[in-house]
Amino acid sequence: MNLLSAKDLSHTYEYELFRDVSLELHEKESIAIIGMSGSGKSTLLHILSTLLQASHGEVSILGEDIAKLSKKALAKIKRDDLGLVFQSHYLFKGFSAYENLEVAAILSHQNIDDILLQRLQISECINQKVTELSGGQQQRVSIARVLTKKPRILFVDEPTGNLDKITANEVMKLFFEYCQENSAGMILVTHDEKLAYMCQNVYKLENKRLEQVK
Repeated sequence: MNLLSAKDLSHTYEYELFRDVSLELHEKESIAIIGMSGSGKSTLLHILSTLLQASHGEVSILGEDIAKLSKKALAKIKRDDLGLVFQSHYLFKGFSAYENLEVAAILSHQNIDDILLQRLQISECINQKVTELSGGQQQRVSIARVLTKKPRILFVDEPTGNLDKITANEVMKLFFEYCQENSAGMILVTHDEKLAYMCQNVYKLENKRLEQVK
């Protein structure tokens, strides 16, 4: 099944970032987008994940052209079907780690998975306030919160920047397993080519164009 389709995307701020970008994501597929800093990778990810609107082009999610959806319908897709793991954690600072997960679980009508907490090595700190956690622990809580929602599409921007190599590899393994077990798809943006080439397909954003390199 086609989870996401982007057609002829172009985007301009003060200058043109990219043009004529087209991309498809299917069930159980992992895609990485690489490129130099400033090439527009994160902006493209924000457009694909509905956080930004492209200057030109179309994005369809689960067969729906997002530009034609009502605000209510788009909000439902964001809540139920999209999982965003970005460099900033966006956790509720006044809450404990568990309470952050609980909010996601309640809104998406899902349960908190103890095995997920163990794999992300946050079981022992789950009742601590977010402000008491290290950057790496906050990153793992953020990842757990996203996966608790059971989204159909994962949008992942530099997910392992605060993690040691062993934990980073475990997190990537977890993402891949999640996609296979839940018929989900993932789009990853990273500077780390080794990380990128763990994905099934790799695209490079360079000279305003997106080209497949794997």
